[in-house]
Amino acid sequence: MKYQVSTSWAKAIVCGVGLAALSATGCQVHVGGQTLPSPHYLTDDVQYFAPGPEFKLSREAAAMKAYEADQEAQSP
Repeated sequence: MKYQVSTSWAKAIVCGVGLAALSATGCQVHVGGQTLPSPHYLTDDVQYFAPGPEFKLSREAAAMKAYEADQEAQSP
């Protein structure tokens, strides 16, 4: 009888550790051909990226204007 009590406690501990490990890890899930993220993405911190200029090539455009102005100034 004592052997059965220790076996049931061991099973309960193993099951508890297994459930804790499963709930602590976030796994991707494949449902209907889609790869869905783990539910932990909802608690992830949001990173802020400052908005950049609307025209992405502003430095290149300024360099081209400066080159054209330099060419016009050098031509007789």
